[in-house]
Amino acid sequence: MSSTSGAMAELSSCLNGLVGPGCGEPAPLPRWFAVYTAPRHEKAVARQFSVRQIEAFLPLYQSVHRWKNGCRVSVEQPLFPNYVFVMLERSEYVRVLQTPGVLSLVGAGREPSPLPAGEIESLRAGLPLRHCEPHHYLVAGDKVRIHSGPLTGLVGVLLRRKNHLRVVLTLDLVMQSIAVEVGMDEIEPMRM
Repeated sequence: MSSTSGAMAELSSCLNGLVGPGCGEPAPLPRWFAVYTAPRHEKAVARQFSVRQIEAFLPLYQSVHRWKNGCRVSVEQPLFPNYVFVMLERSEYVRVLQTPGVLSLVGAGREPSPLPAGEIESLRAGLPLRHCEPHHYLVAGDKVRIHSGPLTGLVGVLLRRKNHLRVVLTLDLVMQSIAVEVGMDEIEPMRM
């Protein structure tokens, strides 16, 4: 192959929307995005992502429900109702949007917004080690930073409930919050 035909093939790849070393930019790295789902479809969507080989994260928590007949049953529910988190590149947006139960990728306007780097990885590592539950989205309150333990570096709002301290962690992009039990020695006030 001549150098002219090689350059033409490289230019053709760039023009077809493929980004690579020959186009002057590095190939994009996959990032975490929030996927908005139909109500009560989070688990089905996560299963579909697994079948389609799309890396997904659906944090769950245990809650006890009491049925009409008096039975108590432990149920796994999504920690962030209506949301599943996916790791993907721009070229995979359509595959995600074609998944049954998916309504949209969360973002500003028509462009999906990636979640802050490390936020989902911190949640993946830390949530299995803590008791947590959903919490109402908060706008104002005393902010604290977790300075030790598996959730180190995350910032939230401090609450007290039944003689336990909890930090409410908020994912602003999806306007959802969760409450995580912490010890007083694991948190520090935020400096203004």
